[in-house]
Amino acid sequence: MKILVVGSGGREHALCWAIKRSPLCDALYCAPGNAGIKDVATLVPLSANDVAGITAFATAEGIDFVVVGPEEPLVLGLADALRAAGIPTFGPSQAAAALEGSKGFMKDAVARFGVPTAAYGRFTDIGAAKEFVARHGAPIVVKTDGLAAGKGVTICQSVDEAYAAIEEAMVGRRFGDAGAELVIEEFLDGEEASFFAICDGTNAVALAGAQDHKRAYDGDQGPNTGGMGTYSPAPVLTPAIEARIMDEMILPTVRGMAAEGKPFIGVLFAGIMVVNGPDGQPIPKLLEYNVRFGDPECQVLMRRLKSDLVPLLLSAAQGDVSGQEPEWHDEAALCVVMAAEGYPGDYVKGTRIGNLPQAGQVDGVEIFHAGTKEGADGAILANGGRVLGVTAIAPRVADARANAYEAVDRIDWKEGFCRRDIAWRAMERGL
Repeated sequence: MKILVVGSGGREHALCWAIKRSPLCDALYCAPGNAGIKDVATLVPLSANDVAGITAFATAEGIDFVVVGPEEPLVLGLADALRAAGIPTFGPSQAAAALEGSKGFMKDAVARFGVPTAAYGRFTDIGAAKEFVARHGAPIVVKTDGLAAGKGVTICQSVDEAYAAIEEAMVGRRFGDAGAELVIEEFLDGEEASFFAICDGTNAVALAGAQDHKRAYDGDQGPNTGGMGTYSPAPVLTPAIEARIMDEMILPTVRGMAAEGKPFIGVLFAGIMVVNGPDGQPIPKLLEYNVRFGDPECQVLMRRLKSDLVPLLLSAAQGDVSGQEPEWHDEAALCVVMAAEGYPGDYVKGTRIGNLPQAGQVDGVEIFHAGTKEGADGAILANGGRVLGVTAIAPRVADARANAYEAVDRIDWKEGFCRRDIAWRAMERGL
């Protein structure tokens, strides 16, 4: 098969890395890709959001299968355009991608489907939003309705902080049109995790879970980011919890979307909070849905995936995941994200990154590029906020973590930073 992956981040590098290993893959392309992806795929100089351009390229090149990585082109209708051109595509339609494209749509939908989630309100009026906060008190969570690159969620510890978050989004327009409508919801106190399922429009098969680290700095301090590191498996996702997520969240959502004429085809990423129930036993509640693989969760999932990725994704695109049983390595995988100083705020592009080959020689390490480009002299340059995903796989989380940080320390990039406490919960559990 000739396969095209759409996107340019660490998620797409991990997907390309896994797809390239499949005996079904004869030729692999990536649009637009990055400096690391070029080692495993032919780069196509088209923006991920160029729906017409990507569709025209896939048609002209005779692409057999397209895997769409990021959420934005899905929300723009890329999967619809490709399917209309007769090209099998892994990724939801524009209508189904609203599960991520609009948090308000998602909350209303899961309420209809009976999915356990936080109580919420939707607001386009600043006065009504503040009134809701005043009535419910703090802590409380303020979210942009639209896409904000993983940065549109503010966990507010006081009413005044919530008011400021509302003002910043609706008056200051920090998130542009994404913040014109807000979803404000109750704060769920518990342990967060990421759960993934491959969906064919009417059914779903579970993947492994992971635990992400959203805050920028050690100790879960600082602003929310797109994710500063992750590890898999996540001990909080016990078999019992995963079964409840499938039965109470994923399957009701897939069946509900199908019943409403918006079948979901692709990967459904459930952000989960595991809270204590009335009897003190842990129960999962849905924080949000995303309609693509997480980044950096995808990196650790691809490191742990033992079976061939291509038949799994293709089965969903073809409308039948029955019989698919992904196999996983028993080892733990961990990813440390290296970001440009200043991220998630303003950061400088174009800084040089050295010693990547030496870092990649550490046992069990694979480095996935996110925001990189190749300089005129062949040097690797930083070209984004989150720049590298340093992954490692080992029998224990502690060993994977030690190897990942050894690789980080070999990388010569003075303008980069990372968290030094990835998998701290696993360390507390002695894993």
